[in-house]
Amino acid sequence: MQKPVPTLFMRGGTSRGPFFLESDLPLDTAARDRVLLAVMGSPDRRQIDGLGGAHPLTSKVGIVRAGTVPGVDLEFLFAQLQPDRDTVDTTANCGNMLAAVVPFGLERGLIQAQGDETTVRVLTRNTGMQCDITVQTPLTPQGRQVSYEGLARIDGVPGTSAPITINFLDTAGSVCSSLLPTGRVRDQVHVEPPAGADFPAFDIDVTCIDNGMPLVLFRAGDLGCTGQETPAQLNADSALKARIEALRLKTAQLMGLGDVTSRNYPKMTLVSAPQAGGAINTRCFIPHVCHEAIGVLAAVTVGTACVLEGSVPHALTRLPEGARKAVSIEHPSGEFTVDLELDAEDPQKVVRAALLRTARLIMRGEVMVPAAAWPDAAQP
Repeated sequence: MQKPVPTLFMRGGTSRGPFFLESDLPLDTAARDRVLLAVMGSPDRRQIDGLGGAHPLTSKVGIVRAGTVPGVDLEFLFAQLQPDRDTVDTTANCGNMLAAVVPFGLERGLIQAQGDETTVRVLTRNTGMQCDITVQTPLTPQGRQVSYEGLARIDGVPGTSAPITINFLDTAGSVCSSLLPTGRVRDQVHVEPPAGADFPAFDIDVTCIDNGMPLVLFRAGDLGCTGQETPAQLNADSALKARIEALRLKTAQLMGLGDVTSRNYPKMTLVSAPQAGGAINTRCFIPHVCHEAIGVLAAVTVGTACVLEGSVPHALTRLPEGARKAVSIEHPSGEFTVDLELDAEDPQKVVRAALLRTARLIMRGEVMVPAAAWPDAAQP
């Protein structure tokens, strides 16, 4: 009495989750979301009855279809679930899961390999963002196939894999109305504690920015942190998290995002001076748990903020010279380099953002969906 649904379980960057063809899921959004919640085992803190990994980074789903827009090869819808909630959020992007979209398309026959390398134009349906993704497709006795083995290494993932290059074409204002949704590179925000909160009102300088992911950046020291704390230390600090959440709700209003109580954005990012030779040091909340690393599009947005004179991170940042800058962003498990190219006539305008990721197919098969989640699941 369960319905089998074809899926590929894949790692994309430092995230992982099941990928589906859109045609294998219900067309109705509410029905689709019920199915996805059942697939992942949400809401349950351990997600014991599904494929979820009991963490936001492993509670993600990819939905893919062939391109329907001229010039686009694949279209990707990202769904963020939470272990202990019954929400399915498709409003923001995920650059890590994006890394697995082209391998999935090749595995499922939506696209064909072009040569030793295959470059594919992908549209992220969440925000309308497009990017060119290049994967390795060497010739094998069975024909050209996507390769998962190679020497590329990204912090936060053990071992090495084949490189996947993502070149973002237009990321400014992905969810917000513009790159700087408040119209300013820096804002001073007054935060009042909500009813029952055990902290005083405070003022803090922030940079609200969206170059692929809505972020709020602020100095770690302004909330009594060094910026070198481990994710476990930050996650255990309930007083700090209460202040960050109050700041998140306040800045979201300034960014035109409305009530984001049930949303996974904006991400809240503590910045501090680099300690390991990078450009800036970060601790990123996603939004209620500190990331063990940093998300792809969050890294792009942090890198962009670093080159904007007057922004909160700019004074802390060590940047290379020239219009093309490799911005190394330190995070709890290493660093993430974003390749930014600036406009020759406007050095505060980013015209290109590219980066390196990896992905791997972990499992192929069928996930069983209970009849309660998909009422027509009974098989004849």
